[in-house]
Amino acid sequence: MTELLNIYKTLKRKKWVNLSHKIDENSPKFPALPALEKKDLFTLKDGFHVQQFSVVGQYGTHIDAPIHFVEGGRYLDDISLKDLLLPFYVIDKSAVVEENNDYEIAKEDILEFERQYGEILPESFVAFRSDWSKRWPNQDEIRNLDEEGVQRTPGWSREALQFLIHERKVKGAGHETLDTDAGLTVKEKGFLYEEYYLLEQDIYQVEVLNNLDQVPPVGSLIYISYPNWKEATGSPVRAIAILEEEN
Repeated sequence: MTELLNIYKTLKRKKWVNLSHKIDENSPKFPALPALEKKDLFTLKDGFHVQQFSVVGQYGTHIDAPIHFVEGGRYLDDISLKDLLLPFYVIDKSAVVEENNDYEIAKEDILEFERQYGEILPESFVAFRSDWSKRWPNQDEIRNLDEEGVQRTPGWSREALQFLIHERKVKGAGHETLDTDAGLTVKEKGFLYEEYYLLEQDIYQVEVLNNLDQVPPVGSLIYISYPNWKEATGSPVRAIAILEEEN
């Protein structure tokens, strides 16, 4: 118990950052999905307060299991508990995205990151910081449609995902947008091409991350939690970054 207690005391001294958006009935979402619904079943006039929530798995800051796109893929309850607490890397391309909303993070961006901060460790989680989360909670700004109705949003490139998954052996990846793919990639391919690829590699992703600008590029941990659903394809999450610095 002494070792675990010491770890606990150490972690409690560190700075923790909430990586999840607060969600409600008006939260931005993939347009084909219904909004969250919330109602009171009982109030304190009844002696206790109980609420009922109706929400899809892919809502707000959420995790996607491989089965979300891939037949025979793992559900959330198949993901190891130890794969939900990982070394956390944040690759900041926010300045580029500000100039080019269609930007795709490339393998060379990752190599440049590693030249500055060191090689990404196996079994880590890598996030693409675009500062797109600063557009929350405005649905129009999050989707950023052009005059033809195409999302002009940043995303992952195939070469970046291939490198992280097969050469760096990451356990998970994440981003601030609603989709893995850049909007123009979806228009070109006709479907979520990169998202299918990522999940097909049997790793998970966390979408619609928040507050990545408060997390350093290296040296932190990410912890992801959600209800213990049976055979869920995805779920809203409470994701937390634990930083090296102390409060």
